[in-house]
Amino acid sequence: MSTLKKASDATAIVSQLRESFDSGLTKKRQWRINQLTALRQLITDNESVLEAALATDLGKSATEAQLTEIGIILGDIDYALKNLSSWLKPQKVSIPLAMMPGKAFVVSEPLGVVLIIAPWNYPLQLLLAPLIGAIAAGNAAVLKPSEMASATSAALAKLIPVYLDTRAVAIVEGAAKETGWLLEQRYDHIFYTGNGRVGQIVLEAAAKHLTPVTLELGGKSPIYVDDTVDLEAAAQRIAWAKYLNAGQTCVAPDYVLATSAVQHELEAHLVAAIASLYGPVPKDSPDYGRIINQGHFERLTGLLQDGRVVADGAPDAKQKFIPPTVLAEVSRDAPVMQDEIFGPILPMITVQDLDDAIDFINSKPKPLALYVFSENTLVRRAFTERTSSGSLAFNVAVVQLSVPELPFGGVGASGMGAYRGKRSFDTFSHEKAVFAKSFKPETLALIFPPYTESKKKMIRGLLRKLS
Repeated sequence: MSTLKKASDATAIVSQLRESFDSGLTKKRQWRINQLTALRQLITDNESVLEAALATDLGKSATEAQLTEIGIILGDIDYALKNLSSWLKPQKVSIPLAMMPGKAFVVSEPLGVVLIIAPWNYPLQLLLAPLIGAIAAGNAAVLKPSEMASATSAALAKLIPVYLDTRAVAIVEGAAKETGWLLEQRYDHIFYTGNGRVGQIVLEAAAKHLTPVTLELGGKSPIYVDDTVDLEAAAQRIAWAKYLNAGQTCVAPDYVLATSAVQHELEAHLVAAIASLYGPVPKDSPDYGRIINQGHFERLTGLLQDGRVVADGAPDAKQKFIPPTVLAEVSRDAPVMQDEIFGPILPMITVQDLDDAIDFINSKPKPLALYVFSENTLVRRAFTERTSSGSLAFNVAVVQLSVPELPFGGVGASGMGAYRGKRSFDTFSHEKAVFAKSFKPETLALIFPPYTESKKKMIRGLLRKLS
């Protein structure tokens, strides 16, 4: 672990990593394989330690930690190890007739030194998943875990220097001050996951060095439900996705759009689904999490007054517990509808029909995810063609993240750039164009001056054939 006492400490860390990168250390295929294997070992050797840290920070059960953090990381490592050789192969491309004989191909090369800033809601997964791509691509990396998930941050700060190569991977704990010092440095890529306000700060800092940035943000992810689906089954899937991690998930359904008839029937099914998932007293359930801190607890309890309460319970400030809550008859301009909720509160908004739902979604910033529960092909096509979102899922929510080859990222205010699977490798790589041509035969003579009349005709004819 690296401790920052002043801004120059951050400079020293980045300089050390850049020296290691410039030496060619991280570019070696075997180094990448060794580091990915070591990262896997870090997880498997310390599963109980990491589960305990996540339980301390967020009240996550061991099973939820496996499902949403540990299992995803191990799967991504295995996927990268399996495919790394093919990712590293130069990709041949065709060349125009006029450039023959010759060879053209694309080579993926590492960017250099990258900074990865993680959020608190999935503090293990969202720090290490980008690191997998950074290592696979051959970069050196600075890791900044969230100080709000302090137990997980401390565990990783202790473990990473033991398992990974400290010449090329550094982890820095701290809060806003330390993050600010890190952002003053020059990187070759910055990968940030969090809210849009801090995303703007990251983007402004990166602009000073013309550093490319991946921003994984969030927003209000809607869910549309119509009367063509099994509402009981739909409610079960919706409730699981919404109340996972106590609603503190960037792609969690933020609110429901449905006609009054569908909404009325769905209410009862949601109440039953919550009880089936967490029992009659969710506070006593070992599978239901807690709010990260007192500030977020107070913010969320302030939103509980909007609409008619369908399913609720008594919040407990001491435990930072807010029950799985459903709010019906919520007005479109209610406070709970202004910003991403990021908690276990599910408002239900009445719409007149499909067009009304789509118009409402399109009147808001583009969401990170959009969920449609419908068996109607025309409804699905309408959402696919008439809306824009980071991801679109039908009859499920959140689980689209489990598909490695689907890019994960936002659009517009919900983010820029994407990762997962090969997209992670590509995010931390530069696709270098390479072209090689022999001297014999000298086919380029045609394009050299002086341009005689015969050359002009030949060039024009050739260009017309190529267009």
